[in-house]
Amino acid sequence: MKTIGLIGGMSWESSVEYYRIINEEIKNRLGGLHSAKCLLYSVDFEEIERFQAGGEWEKAGKLLGDVAHSLEKGGADFIVICTNTMHRVIDYVEEKIRIPILHIADTTAKQIKKSNLHTVGLLGTKYTMEQDFYKSRIESNGIKVLVPNGAEREMVNKVIYEELCLGNIQQSSRDYYKMVIKNLVDNGAEGIILGCTEIGLLVKQEDSEVPLFDTTVIHAVAAVNAALEH
Repeated sequence: MKTIGLIGGMSWESSVEYYRIINEEIKNRLGGLHSAKCLLYSVDFEEIERFQAGGEWEKAGKLLGDVAHSLEKGGADFIVICTNTMHRVIDYVEEKIRIPILHIADTTAKQIKKSNLHTVGLLGTKYTMEQDFYKSRIESNGIKVLVPNGAEREMVNKVIYEELCLGNIQQSSRDYYKMVIKNLVDNGAEGIILGCTEIGLLVKQEDSEVPLFDTTVIHAVAAVNAALEH
């Protein structure tokens, strides 16, 4: 079994889910008392969020690059960045290490293609929904990506940072997300990417008439696949 290097803390609420899913998946596959070999470096999200808000992506990238380097020195065989948004800085991280990074958008696109869908809606932070680093990675697989309108993007983002990252789950926010999902479906989305690792804490499959692609679950299971590859 390979050792997974997890960069977490963005937020720790979703990092808990990564740790749980990875270990449950290992237990289910290998049985007995098996658990995952992994190293977790949990960053201070306040610091990262300040870099995000200030557009200081290079500083954020270099910080995560140093974290990844620490995990590599600690014995990690590959890196999992436990957040969608910070894949924005993957180039800076790759510069600091020799081991591979398992990209969350690639694993998600693979899952969408398995479902034979061609158009999906994307929910996430405003950075993930509005910037090209994530959408282009999905679209390079021949999948069209739709995003909510401007006002909806603002509200989706606000719920992530002001509620979900703090572990605050509100029914009113769930209802709002369901409305946004319905609007995306009305515009042609055949499935919805939950493109922020906290959204799965709020929205479940029963809240949508089309398939939901929870990136936290997809990424965590892909990490197990990579860890068990011979």
